[in-house]
Amino acid sequence: MSPSQESIYPDYETETSQTSKLIKKFKETPFVPIGMAGFTAVVAYGLYKLKHRGDMKLSLHLIHMRVAAQGFAVGALTCG
Repeated sequence: MSPSQESIYPDYETETSQTSKLIKKFKETPFVPIGMAGFTAVVAYGLYKLKHRGDMKLSLHLIHMRVAAQGFAVGALTCG
């Protein structure tokens, strides 16, 4: 490609790393990573509490954790 020709994909060529693309997306929509982090935290807490759920059925415990995780993610996206 000669220097006089204009590039077809200027954005792609200037951003070389995945990290720079990820940082740019996080700056554009900051509530998405917050929602993802909250979702992960609720799931991790649910897995931790899985051992100490008492006499609650496993399916009921998993449903509660799923609803809590989805609620956190949707709430973060709605606030954004």
